Amino acid sequence: MRPGIGAFRGTARFRYVPATLTVLTRNRDFRRLFGAELVVFGADWFVMVPLLVLLPELTGHGFWGGLVLAVDTGINALLLPYTGTLADRVDRRKILIAANLASFAAVLVLFAVRSAATAPLALVAIGAMAVAKAFYQPASSAALPNVVDPADLPAANAIAGSAWGTMTVLGASLGGVVSNAFGPYTCFSVTAACLLAGSVLTGLVQRPLQAGGAGPDGHPHPMRALREAFGYIAARPRIRALVTVKSAVGLGNGVLTVFPLIAAAHGAGALGAGLLFAVRGAGALFGPFLMRRVLNRRAWLLPGLALSMALYGAGYLGVAFSPWFPLVLLLVFVAHFAGGTNWILSNFVLQAEVPDRLRGRVFATDLMLATLAIAISQLGASAVVDHVDQRVVLIGCGLVTTVYAAAWWLAARRLGPASETGSEIPGARPSP
Repeated sequence: MRPGIGAFRGTARFRYVPATLTVLTRNRDFRRLFGAELVVFGADWFVMVPLLVLLPELTGHGFWGGLVLAVDTGINALLLPYTGTLADRVDRRKILIAANLASFAAVLVLFAVRSAATAPLALVAIGAMAVAKAFYQPASSAALPNVVDPADLPAANAIAGSAWGTMTVLGASLGGVVSNAFGPYTCFSVTAACLLAGSVLTGLVQRPLQAGGAGPDGHPHPMRALREAFGYIAARPRIRALVTVKSAVGLGNGVLTVFPLIAAAHGAGALGAGLLFAVRGAGALFGPFLMRRVLNRRAWLLPGLALSMALYGAGYLGVAFSPWFPLVLLLVFVAHFAGGTNWILSNFVLQAEVPDRLRGRVFATDLMLATLAIAISQLGASAVVDHVDQRVVLIGCGLVTTVYAAAWWLAARRLGPASETGSEIPGARPSP
C-alpha cells in the first residue's frame, strides 16, 4: 500500500508530533509491530555496549570492539540481498519471529565469554545475531506499509524511524548503567528476555504483513528475483540516489570504534561510553520527528539528504577537536540528528514508491549498501585504532562523509523533485 497525494496535505501537515503519535493509539497492529521493534533494538544495545567495554578489558586490545562492530555489519551486508528476496517470498511474520528466536539462542553463547581465550565466542554470537538481523530488517521495513492505512504512512514512518533512536537512547544508556552496576552478564539476560517479548508482540499482529499473502507460488527463482530488483533500481535514477544515500553516514560509522576511547580520554569510563551511544540514539530519535515537514515537501528531499550527510561529517570533525565532554555529547547528538534524518527521508520515499512485490528486495539492497559502508569504515578504524590517536579516526571518518555528501549532491541535484514521471508521486504505481 502506498499513500495518495492527500497523505502529504491536510491539517496533520502543521501538527507534526501530535498528529504523528495518534497512529499509535488508533492502530493496534502498528502498535504491536512498533513495540516489537523497540524491544529488539533495545536488546541489540544491551549486548553491544557491554561487549565494547568487556572485550578490551579481557584481551587488553582495543581492536576487539571494532571487530565486533565489523562482524555485526559485515555479515548483514553479505546476506541482505538473499534475505530481502525471502522477505518478498515468505511470510514476513514468520521471518520476524524466527529471527528473534535465533538471536535469543545466540545471546546464550555470550555467557561463556569470560576470558581472553573465550573472547572469540563473542564474535560467533554477534555473527549469529547479525544473520538473524539480516532477515529481520528488510522484512520489518517492507511490512510497515501493510499494517497502516495509506494516509497514515508518513506518520507511521516517522514513528518507526524513531524506534532505533529511542532504544539506542534507552538501550545504550541503560546498558552502560546496568553493565557498570551489575556486570555485562546481567545485560545479556535482559537481552534474552527482550527478544522473547519481541517474538510474542509480532505474533499478535493480525493484519497480513504483505499484499496477497506469501508463498512460493507465482514468485520467481531467487536469482531471477534479485535481477528483477536490481534492474528496477538501475532503471530509475531517483531510486538509485535513494539507495546510495545512507552510505555516506555508513562510511563515517567507524567513529563508533573509538567511543570507549573518547570516554576514557575525558575520564568518563564505561558510563561515558554508554552516554555517547545514548546521545547518538537521541539524535536519531528526534531527527525523524522534527524533520517530518520535509516528507511533505518533495522539493526539499534531495537538498535535505545532502545537508544531513554533510552535517554528520561536520559533527565528528568537531568532536575531534573538542576539549570538553559535554561539547562532545552535543556534537554527537547533532551528527546523529542528521544521520537519523538521512535514514527516515530515504526510507519514506522508498516505501511510498516501490511496489510491495519488490519492496523487500529494494530495502535489502538499500541496507546492504549501507551496512557494507559501515563494515568498511569499522574495519578501517579497527586496523589503525591501536596505532594512531583517536582524533585521526574521527577526522578521517568526518572527512570521508563530507566528501561523499558533496559528490552525491553534484550527481543527484540534476534529478529535481520529480524527474521520473509516475514513479515520483507517492501513490503512483512505478512501471514494472
